[in-house]
Amino acid sequence: MSDRERINIHTDTEPVFGAGIWHFATYVDRYATDGYGNPQTVLDAIELAGSVGDLSVVDLNWPFPPGGISTAEVKDALDAQGLSAIAVTPEIYTGKFAKGGFTNPDPAVRRDAIDLVAASAEVGRELGIDYVKLWPGQDGYDYPFQADYNDLWDKSIGAVRELARTFPDLKFAIEYKPREPRNRMVFSSVARTLLAIEDMGVDNVGVLLDFGHSLYGGETPAESARMAIARNKLFAIDVNDNFRGWDDDMVVGSVHLLETFEFFFALRDAGWQGVWQLDQFPFRENSVEAARAGIRTMRAFHHALGYLDRAELAEAQAAQDALGAQRIAKRALYRALAESESE
Repeated sequence: MSDRERINIHTDTEPVFGAGIWHFATYVDRYATDGYGNPQTVLDAIELAGSVGDLSVVDLNWPFPPGGISTAEVKDALDAQGLSAIAVTPEIYTGKFAKGGFTNPDPAVRRDAIDLVAASAEVGRELGIDYVKLWPGQDGYDYPFQADYNDLWDKSIGAVRELARTFPDLKFAIEYKPREPRNRMVFSSVARTLLAIEDMGVDNVGVLLDFGHSLYGGETPAESARMAIARNKLFAIDVNDNFRGWDDDMVVGSVHLLETFEFFFALRDAGWQGVWQLDQFPFRENSVEAARAGIRTMRAFHHALGYLDRAELAEAQAAQDALGAQRIAKRALYRALAESESE
């Protein structure tokens, strides 16, 4: 079988590459509270994203940092860089929502969180987004006996259901994560999130699968992707890497190279056609070069999928031949990586 014959029909066209606009922001942590690098507005970040050269879309925080920036200004900045907005991410995880956004014990604060998402959805309509990303990082608990678990579940489901019904023309993608900032988050795994979506009873809510969150949560990201795709609920992905002990948001493929390749294989094997999107936090690295490095690795994965002998792999998997399957995958991956480094 020739290399060309081995190419899956879904790998003929190069994927669209995207990034969270925060990839180009200024980062702080609890030690360097003065930040790593110079302060950046969303307009500065859009300009940096445009200089990468291979990005087509970005996910935008809302309200646009640091505040006081209009949608028209953002649209103009995106147009100037040849970019478009794939999503907006409302900031329902800030200090105002320390006791929860959708699950806050204060009804007025809960309403503020829902209204903030609704306002971001209106902005998203103006920008022509594909989905609103929901990351309710403050929804959960920190201690045993702190909360009524059924109450947290019901409040979370009710809020997202309300938003989905209010904006039936938009998709809402829930980004799950095991913990941080809360010690335990409501939407903490792919299984819990899919179960919550089922309880919502709406068609326009799905999953955003963050590769690093899946690793950090003890999942196998390729398996998690398969679960969401099987239910037509994988709306988007974010890709990065970590050491499994924390959400490090490192450059794609820098630690779990083979697992990341398996993740993209799972996506393409299932016919998933979404954007391959970076969610990296280059604290100490040049943000533009980090984006280029991540895209270079993702492009190598794309080429490796073309070199993968699908019939041979299927035979090895049917026999659950671990060593044989890995040999087949590595042969394709290492060839593509070698080619990418020589370009």
